[in-house]
This record gives sequence, structure tokens and C-alpha cells, in this order.
Amino acid sequence: MSQNKADFLLFTAAFVWGSSYGFMKLGAETMPPVSIAALRCLFAFFILLPFFMKRLRKTDGKILKYSAITGFLIAGVFIGVIYGVIGTSASTAGFLISTSVIMVPILHGLWIQRMPSFPIMLGTAIVTAGLFILNGVTSISLDKGFVLCLLAAFLYALDILFTNTFVSKVDSLLLGLWQMGFAGIIAGAVSLLLETPRLPHTFPEWTAILGLAVFSSAYGFTIQAVAQEYTTPERAGFIFSLEPVFAAIFAYFFLGENMGMGELAGAALILLGVWAAGGTLKLPAWMRSR
Repeated sequence: MSQNKADFLLFTAAFVWGSSYGFMKLGAETMPPVSIAALRCLFAFFILLPFFMKRLRKTDGKILKYSAITGFLIAGVFIGVIYGVIGTSASTAGFLISTSVIMVPILHGLWIQRMPSFPIMLGTAIVTAGLFILNGVTSISLDKGFVLCLLAAFLYALDILFTNTFVSKVDSLLLGLWQMGFAGIIAGAVSLLLETPRLPHTFPEWTAILGLAVFSSAYGFTIQAVAQEYTTPERAGFIFSLEPVFAAIFAYFFLGENMGMGELAGAALILLGVWAAGGTLKLPAWMRSR
């Protein structure tokens, strides 16, 4: 698979994740929040299972170990997002969760002991400004929600980095399958501790859970595992920064939410930052000469 094709697949994953906020909003109105995280992952696992029956025989201890790690990170992201949004403003939560795009190049640079390239640093700065404007952040307070959202962003960045490492060592499709199972089990255990879990009862609840399971979890995270084998973690992080842009567009067309000049300016900056990080821009001559 070419890097361009891999990037396009990650682009589609960001699109379905952005559209998933409508399903989350629908389900969260009546269902226990962590139950939503558990069910979306478990349903995704069983939806994917029939398509992977022939590959299951290749499952070994290494695949299960790696899947348990990424599954734990995914469950942590979902739970952190759920309780982070409850504990702080929506705009602050949206911005903080998206800061994973900043963390990925920093953590990857520490991992490989090399500074990020100039396009990556420039793109990071532009995308950060765009996220700040898009989410309409006016002030940030260091409350419980702040910490949980920042933790979710950190776990998301780790998931991108670990996935990038694991897919070169094991079958990426099996990794995508088993990580959903582990994420569902972990989120289910947390749900038992924090709330009274239950299955969906109404049509809107089933719509929310199945929408999240099929599009966001089964498709999105499996495509992430497959495509990241052929691209860099930094590029993946920047492409995933488009998620709030797609969320705003989806909310405008399907949920009737307004998209003002601030949101448009923020979205434009994010797109510019992703383009800049793609390597089109080079270090200025005066800096290269040093």
C-alpha cells in the first residue's frame, strides 16, 4: 500500500470519528456513559469476527499482548473523554482532547531521540491555533475535567505511537479485531464499578450504539491499524486532527448547529497546518545553513 493510500484511509477514519459525535450525543441522553464505550467496542468485535474467521488461527501470544495494550489505551481514551466532558466546558474539552496532535511528534521525537522536522513543528503550531479557535476556547481552568481530557489526549497519542510500532510486527487486521475486544472488556469492567450497565432499550439507543460500533469502532480503529503500517505516526496524528473539523461540518448539516466565522477560521487553519506538516514546506535557507 502506498503512503498516499494509507493517508486517505486515515482521512476516512477521521471522517467517521468526526461524524460519531452525533451518535454519542444521542446515546448519552439516556444511557450510562461508560456502558456506551463498552458496548460500542464489544459490538464492533462481534461485527468484525465473521470477516476474520480464517485469520483467527494466526492469533498468537504476541498479537494478544499488543492488542491488550492498544485496547487498554482505547478504553482509557473513551472513558477519559466521557468524564472529561462532564467535568469541564465542551469547548475546553474539544480543544484538550485534540492536543494529541501536539503530543505525537513530541513523544515520537523522544522515542527515536530526534527532533521533529521543520514542517512537523510548523504544522503543529498552526493546527494548535486552529483547534483553539475552532473549539471557541476563551479560558481554561485546571479542574478535574481538564485533567481527564488531557489524559485522554495523552493516551490517544500513545495509541497512535504503539499502533505504529505493533503493525510492523503482527497482522494489522488481527490487531484491529482483538483490540476492540480488549477495549470492550476493560470498559465493561469500569462500567460495573462506576454505574449500572445495561443494553439499549429504545430505537434511538440502538441507533447510537450500532452507529458507533459499525462506523467509529469497527471501521475507524481497524482502518487505523491497517493504514498506520504504511505511514508515519506524525502524519497519522495530523490527519486525525481533522476529526473536530468533520464533527463541526456534520453538526452543521445534520444537527442544525451553527458554524460561525470562528469555526470556519479554525477549520481553515487546521487544514493549512495539515498541509504544511505534509512536508510541502521546507526549512528556510537561513536556518538550513546553520
